Amino acid sequence: MLKDRFRRNKGILEWYDALAVAVAVIALVFTFAVRIVQVDGSSMNPSLYSGERLLIATFLQPDYGDVVVTDSYIPYGKPLVKRVIGKAGDTIDIDFQTGIVYRNGQALSEPYTAEPTWTYEGVDFPITVPEGCLFIMGDNRNNSKDSRDEEVGCVDTRDILGVAIWRLLPFGGMESAE
Repeated sequence: MLKDRFRRNKGILEWYDALAVAVAVIALVFTFAVRIVQVDGSSMNPSLYSGERLLIATFLQPDYGDVVVTDSYIPYGKPLVKRVIGKAGDTIDIDFQTGIVYRNGQALSEPYTAEPTWTYEGVDFPITVPEGCLFIMGDNRNNSKDSRDEEVGCVDTRDILGVAIWRLLPFGGMESAE
């Protein structure tokens, strides 16, 4: 009888042990590898909408076209969800007459934008992205506070929380964030 009780308690302890390890692993993953953030505002329409939640990877290096999330330590003072247009050393130019964005003299193909880039926000172009920085823009170009605005400017890569890898909510819209 004592042997049966020991086996039963051993089984329960094994389940508790497995549960504790699983919780610890999940906590470590969400602390050091991924985060969930919410989109706030319409600057990423039509790609992302306000209220949607994104899974971001904190360990990935941002590349051209990636959707990134900044922390609130940038001069603007609020987290931003934007797309990477330029990296360190790139020359970015915008022709506001035609609405075309150029990187290193090449016109960008941007099927994800809501409309051409008509809005001048105070930064004079062309600009060269400083070392250790990114030039970011929203997909809803004419309704976006981004690197075209002197208040935001080029964003230091240390202020990037992560790269969006998956749209989580709403559940009907679960898909890759790119």
